[in-house]
Amino acid sequence: MKRLLPIIALALALGGCGLRRPLAPAEGQHMPRAPAMASRAMTTDELMAPPTTARPERLDELLQRSEERHDDRFDLPPGDIPAGNGNASANSSSSTPPPQ
Repeated sequence: MKRLLPIIALALALGGCGLRRPLAPAEGQHMPRAPAMASRAMTTDELMAPPTTARPERLDELLQRSEERHDDRFDLPPGDIPAGNGNASANSSSSTPPPQ
């Protein structure tokens, strides 16, 4: 009996996976109404498909595969910032009080 129980449970689980039928609203529920300017209501397949704005394609991605990136001559490390360049962060660290 102990060997038969897992086999029956597996058969029921696999049988439930194979049950396929079209989507329908639950009992007491209705499908959404048609959009304002649409001639018909959307089908369940149309409602399940994501709109283009939800999954846009990237057009600015230049590297499609794992490729070696080219050297960028503008990719420089930040240099030392002199204290007297008029930067607000440099002025806030000075010990002199601001003019009134």
